[in-house]
Amino acid sequence: MSQHQIHSERHPSAHCFSFGAHLTGAGQQHPRTRFRFWAPSRDRVQVEVQGAGSTTSELTDMQPVGDGWYEAEADVGAGTLYRYRLDEELAVPDPASRFQPQDVHGPSEVVDPHAYRWTHTDWHGRPWEETVLYELHVGAMGGYAGVTARLPELAQLGVTAIELMPLNDFSGTRNWGYDGVLPYAPDSAYGRPEELKQLIDTAHGLGLMVFLDVVYNHFGPDGNYLHAYAKTFFREGVNTPWGPAIDFERPQVRDFFFDNALYWLNEYRFDGLRLDAVHAINYDEWLRELADRVRSSVEAGRHVHLVLENEHNTASLLADHFNAQWSDDAHNTLHALLTGESESYYEAYSDRPIDKLARVLSEGFVYQGDSSPLHDGAPRGEPSGHLPPTAFVMFLQNHDQVGNRAMGDRLRALRTTIRSVRLPACC
Repeated sequence: MSQHQIHSERHPSAHCFSFGAHLTGAGQQHPRTRFRFWAPSRDRVQVEVQGAGSTTSELTDMQPVGDGWYEAEADVGAGTLYRYRLDEELAVPDPASRFQPQDVHGPSEVVDPHAYRWTHTDWHGRPWEETVLYELHVGAMGGYAGVTARLPELAQLGVTAIELMPLNDFSGTRNWGYDGVLPYAPDSAYGRPEELKQLIDTAHGLGLMVFLDVVYNHFGPDGNYLHAYAKTFFREGVNTPWGPAIDFERPQVRDFFFDNALYWLNEYRFDGLRLDAVHAINYDEWLRELADRVRSSVEAGRHVHLVLENEHNTASLLADHFNAQWSDDAHNTLHALLTGESESYYEAYSDRPIDKLARVLSEGFVYQGDSSPLHDGAPRGEPSGHLPPTAFVMFLQNHDQVGNRAMGDRLRALRTTIRSVRLPACC
């Protein structure tokens, strides 16, 4: 960390959320930490703490305070390792852990959210209309420090915003991010939390916004212990392609993810969030409430942007609550036009792709309530012609279109068969 960072004023933003470990005396000679844990499926919960540099652990009974909540305080500070012990049998990490130094099955670490001293405290973001997104995988670029080193090149390229693929802690050291199980913990395989903050701080100094891809529709297959102590976090008998559906009608669940969004935006100073596959959430009321909470919580004058991935093409969400949607319709049309492919989801775009491209450019979505061959002929989408062009993120490829191919081949490696098109005389 540079001398400038050491002596600059601390940034005031640190989000205090309902779940997790919170320092109540950070920087004091005798710090204390409050632990709060929701375990409605358990009768007894203890917090097991191991002080920084210590090799011994202490167990403290957590007191039930109603509605499945347990609370305790301990004379420990930043760097303390802790976990929750359930009915004296199973030890689990904090679902709202800020950091997992020993991966998803290990203990959580108490983190001082004020410890990093921000350099560019006057940064308020950029208007959405200036956004040129560059999606990247942090692991593929050498972790947080590796991305930080490449930021000047990206700024020189003309990029105005980078979008980090999901960082929430996943099992192991390599993952494309969509198997995360601890939504508050940036994965330790890429570096420590302060290194992620330095990445964002450096980007802001170069005029770059930083977006984060967040996954609220499912948890990964390894390291999710919620079923062991909070069965009602999920909806019994309702499944998504990735497992049991999360119960967004339950207040504690809603707050868990509301707080997560505000945590990334306030504590890490991300400029925006991309919400992955919200069609799997299938609860637009919660999405609208999330957007309302974010808009009412960020400081005045700050640009914060919310972007969706949504197979349902719900134009009404873009009219009032979200800045934009990644336009799969645009990608799929362009891909079918350039390559001639008609397999899988390209089937719905391979017929008369020029007409579909014209609709994308003039109205936003291809499917605006039209019958979709990918949905057994059912109607898909809502009218979008009233929305501005800025409501649609156009792209030729992203992680899905690369990662879902058997060989991971990029568009430039595919044989293109650009069709011969007779354009109108006026063009």
